[in-house]
Amino acid sequence: MATILRELGLRHQWLYDSIVFGASLTFGGEFRLRHLALEYLRIAPDTRVLDLCCGGGQATKCLAEKSHYVTGLDISEHSIAHARRAVPEASFIVASATDIPFPDSSFDIVHTSLAFHEMTASQIERILAEAFRVLKPGGTLTVLDFHYPHNAFFRVALFFDFFIFETETAWDFIASNFTGRVTRAGFTVQREYLHAGGSFQVLQASRL
Repeated sequence: MATILRELGLRHQWLYDSIVFGASLTFGGEFRLRHLALEYLRIAPDTRVLDLCCGGGQATKCLAEKSHYVTGLDISEHSIAHARRAVPEASFIVASATDIPFPDSSFDIVHTSLAFHEMTASQIERILAEAFRVLKPGGTLTVLDFHYPHNAFFRVALFFDFFIFETETAWDFIASNFTGRVTRAGFTVQREYLHAGGSFQVLQASRL
């Protein structure tokens, strides 16, 4: 069940952006947050990138600074309308990440930021399968999302955020083995690292 604050945030982009901005202050601000999943990746101007569940385009903007071929995908027409205004240099499409409307082997990189924790277990499996399908052989899946904190201070901060803004899927996500899910989807995990006392995880995996 979604909280009232979450329902308002999904209707009002400024509120959602404010909540993300506040959460990002724990380790250096939203600019750093949105770049975390891009570390160690080689993104050239001709790299074809899919930003799954792109929301209002915050991470898409970072990607579009590196590549001329960035596509943002989100199921929300409201979010895509905002993203088109914010990042006119990228392409956008309204669609579900569980049924990506692109041919096999279309992209060099599939990126997603703070989205998997909003999905059920079956949706996560389907999205990972679709990401694997649309990636070219040798392509990279890069993910930033929540993780169960090992630091007590950050654990309190994250749980407070979950109580006021997230749903049951977020609690299930941080209790699960996301790395195992990625591996079972056929990917080879290349890098995993944690930030903010373990509150955030970056995972990069390849389709070999």
